[in-house]
Amino acid sequence: MDWNAPTWWWLAAGVLVAAELATGTFYLLMLALGALAGAGAAHAGLGTAAQWLVAAALGAGSTVAWHWKRSRQQKPLPAERNRDVNMDIGQAVHVVAWQADGSAHVQYRGSSWAVRYTGRGQPLPGEHVIVSVQSGHLGVAPAPAH
Repeated sequence: MDWNAPTWWWLAAGVLVAAELATGTFYLLMLALGALAGAGAAHAGLGTAAQWLVAAALGAGSTVAWHWKRSRQQKPLPAERNRDVNMDIGQAVHVVAWQADGSAHVQYRGSSWAVRYTGRGQPLPGEHVIVSVQSGHLGVAPAPAH
C-alpha cells in the first residue's frame, strides 16, 4: 500500500490527538491543528517544504496564541478558598467567644466546628463569614456591615 502525503499528515494529526487524550496536554491539540493544515496543504498540491511551513506556522502560531491567552487569565483561587469547589465559603457563622489564640468553636450545619480567625485586627464575637476550609477548621473573617 502506497501512502501519500495527506495520509501521513492525517495520521500525524490522529497521533497528536490521541497523545493529548492520554496526557491532557492541550498544546498537543494546537500541534494537531498544524498537522491538519499540513494535510490541507498536501491536498492542495503544495510541495513538501510548503506543507511543513504551513503546518509549522499554524501549529506554532496556535500554540503561542493559546499560551498567551492562558497567561492573561486570572489564576483560580486555591481549593480551600474557592467557592466553586467548597460551598461553605461565604456562609455566615456566629462566634460567641474567642480564645486567646484566635480560635473558637461554632455550631454550623448541625455540628460543632473549630474556627480560626483570619481577618484583620482583634477577633470580636458576632457574625463572621467563612473564607476558607482547611483540615476540618473553618477560616473566618468578620461579616461585612449591612
